[in-house]
Amino acid sequence: MNKTTLKLFILALIFSSNSAFCYNFKNTQHLHNESSYQHAWCSMHNGIEEFENKDFTRVDCLTDTHAVEFDFANKWAESIGQDEHYAIMTGKHGKVVLILENTKKQMKYYKRVKKVAKKNDFDVEYITPKILNLDENGKCQFIDCKCHKNNSKKNNKKKEIEKI
Repeated sequence: MNKTTLKLFILALIFSSNSAFCYNFKNTQHLHNESSYQHAWCSMHNGIEEFENKDFTRVDCLTDTHAVEFDFANKWAESIGQDEHYAIMTGKHGKVVLILENTKKQMKYYKRVKKVAKKNDFDVEYITPKILNLDENGKCQFIDCKCHKNNSKKNNKKKEIEKI
């Protein structure tokens, strides 16, 4: 492991432990599953989802050119360490794709990763729920996403109340 990679790994550990501490006390409920965003993006880029490395870690999406890590904005620091590991394991260029469900409030996390990416030569971009092509009810096309499960739970509760 070279010095730059080691520094990134240590930095990611420090930030992820700090961010994990801070975010355990905040409501980090998301509208959709990370896997729904991952599937939508990876499909658009002809990638392989959940590519398994020799050490049994899994790259969220492996394209012809990149090892891509997806994470929600509040896990920005963790995404850096994971992505750097996947880049080393696959020999591909690293890329972090941050999921911003509230672009205005969460852009600061993207900017943080972008600074680190510029200094350490990996790519970064962000995606929003728009990539999921939501219907008029705010549901995505991925039936196993929580947007479908949450609604069915609400409907079941309504049915139970109606029975009483």
